[in-house]
Order: sequence, then C-alpha cells, then structure tokens
Amino acid sequence: MWFKHLHLYRLHGETAPDAAALERALEPHASRPLGGADARKLGWTAPAGRLGGGQLLHEIQGHRLLSVLRQERLLPASVVKEELDEKVADIEAAEARKVSRKEKTALKEQITEELMPRAFVRSQKVDLWWDTRENLIGINASSRSRCEEILDLLRESLGSLKVTPVSSQTLPIRAMTTWLGDAASRPSDMQLGDQVELKAKGDDGVLRARQVDLDSDEIQQLLESGRQASKLALGLEGRLNLVLHDDLALKSLRFGDALIEEADHADDGDDALARLETDFILMAQSLSQDIKRLLEWLGGETQKEQNAAHSA
Repeated sequence: MWFKHLHLYRLHGETAPDAAALERALEPHASRPLGGADARKLGWTAPAGRLGGGQLLHEIQGHRLLSVLRQERLLPASVVKEELDEKVADIEAAEARKVSRKEKTALKEQITEELMPRAFVRSQKVDLWWDTRENLIGINASSRSRCEEILDLLRESLGSLKVTPVSSQTLPIRAMTTWLGDAASRPSDMQLGDQVELKAKGDDGVLRARQVDLDSDEIQQLLESGRQASKLALGLEGRLNLVLHDDLALKSLRFGDALIEEADHADDGDDALARLETDFILMAQSLSQDIKRLLEWLGGETQKEQNAAHSA
C-alpha cells in the first residue's frame, strides 16, 4: 500500500463530489478486459482487489484511495518487422516488382492488427490519493505521462477536472543547489541524504552520485563549477526519506520506522481490508503533513495555487 513515488496536483475551484456520487461516476469507467483489437485500456479497479468486494473507492477522514488498472498489449517491433519483411519478399518475388513505401505502411498496419490479439498483455495498477480537505491529488507513478493518463480518466469520469501540477515559489533546482552548497541554509528538520544528480548549464551532461557524502569537497567543487542539483535525496526528521526532483516529483519514498511500526501494531484482526485502510490513512495523514513542510522549505506554493486552495 505504501506509495513509492508521488506526483502532486492541485485542484482548482471545484467542490469534490461526495463519496457516493464519486463511486457512481467511477463505475461506468471500471476496468474491463482488453478487446481483441485494443492496444491499451485504462479503467478503475478495486484498490483492495477481491478483498474489497469490488469497492472502487475507500474514503477515510477526508482521504480517498482510488486505483486504476492499466492494460497494454506488448507487440515487439522486431516481430512486426520480421513478418513485414517476409510479406514484402513474397510480393516482390511473385510480382517481380518493388513494393512501394505506401504499400509497406499499409502492410505494416495490417500485420499489427492481425498480431495484436495474440500479443502479451501487461497489467499495472496505479494508486491515486485524493486529499479532499487540502484539494490535493497525489499519484503513485514514476512518470508524469502516466499521471496524465490517470487524470484524463478521472476527468472523463467526472465530466470536468481542473488540476495543475503543484509548483513552489522557489524553483526546486535553485533550492536544492543552495541546500547542497550551504549547510547553514538547510532547515533545521532537514536531513541530507546520500544521492544527487548534478546538471551542467552547458553541454557537459549530467553527473549522478549515490552513497556519497554530499558535503564532500568533490561535490562542493562541482557546484562551484556551475553545476546545479536537479535531484537530491532528503529526509524530514526521520518521518520520510525521498528523492526530490526538479519538477517537484517525489521519488523513492521511504516512510519512517515509527510510522511503519504503528501500522504493524494496529489492531486490524488479521483483516486484509482493514489492514489496507489502516496503512492508507496513516500514510495519507503523514504525507499531508510532510508535503506542507516540504513546500514551506520551498517558499510555499505559487500564489495562483494558494488562491485556488483557499477559495475551493
């Protein structure tokens, strides 16, 4: 249940539907098996799987958990190319002529359509956290493009959805570079990790370092040469460790031992559904606090987003 990554989005000027209305809106867009010709399909799925009795939404103290099942057929380009080359060779041998580029394109589309029903299907579940009190959505996905797919599905389900990626007053790349270069600039509750990515302003590429002392002379020399920190491992007072990216994505999340122990000691009676909901609410409450603190480190949200949050 514990999220590994987090992309954050602010909802603008919309009142969140109540839980019953939201679940009704999700149902027509629930996950269905891929059709023979479908290359990809997204649909809502039960976060708890069969244990949840098909329940598409879990809401606890204003925090909502939704899940999307993303199914995609994998058809290797090499398989299509091999089939295409064989058909082209047969036509050229039988008709004693060269197959045109236009014919090849049409043949390729035909071959893809014929092979698609037999292609391997890869399924991936993506979780979404909706903090209705803070008008915040967080998606547990590694890429921004995957998040946009999820938001498109939510937008389609609800009819409209005005969201933008959360942004901060101070650009993360500027803040991370300052924290890395000047220990005195770091907030008192910040713990520097052991991982960094440094970008050069010119064409010198990107340097990545893991399991290193980020206060070392070597790192400081790289900063003095003009490199900037585009990724930085940070900790929040032992509550949460993460890698902050320059687009404000939070990756490689690791929750503190105290929180994990609290979840482990919760009295859920060995009920898997109760365990999922316990883990979720503890995680969501912790994230809500930690995100506020992280944004404070970055000078707060941009004024536009602050106004939207206050007026919603």
